[in-house]
Amino acid sequence: MNCENVMEKIYENYGEEPQDISLLTQIRIWLHLFFCPDCARENERFMACRNILNNDFLPPAQGLEDSVMAMITTQGGLVEETASEETPQTALPTAPAPLLPGFLSTRGWVIAGLIMFVSLATAFFGLEFNKIALAAGMSFLLPVGIIIGIFLTVYGALFIGSHLKELTERFGL
Repeated sequence: MNCENVMEKIYENYGEEPQDISLLTQIRIWLHLFFCPDCARENERFMACRNILNNDFLPPAQGLEDSVMAMITTQGGLVEETASEETPQTALPTAPAPLLPGFLSTRGWVIAGLIMFVSLATAFFGLEFNKIALAAGMSFLLPVGIIIGIFLTVYGALFIGSHLKELTERFGL
């Protein structure tokens, strides 16, 4: 067996017990790992990672399933099934899904936009900017201005696109 085949067999049998693999395959893998230090090192790393993921990575949370299912049923998120004689029908929930708190709020977008506008506009007043502008010449200001314009345009487009319904209701468009 070559290195690629051995590591493939090890990865394939990741969750299985050694007795689930044929004896001949176990012997061939063991012999290859005995004589190939690279594969032996890789196997040790793989086994260490497997043990960490199986034991220490995420300990099981007691009662998590029950609490999640209780939250789903109290918010009307389950699809109710009604059985008829011919075909089963499903009724969709009537309540809209609640938004996450602070998710794409208009106030947050406006505050972030103002901070971005002020920081980009005041970049010209820093001492480091003057040193760079003197070294690069006046042709340096054109790309900087274009980049600031692109940032503000993209941010404005994302803001308007994500709040289109609110803006049309507010301004009567």
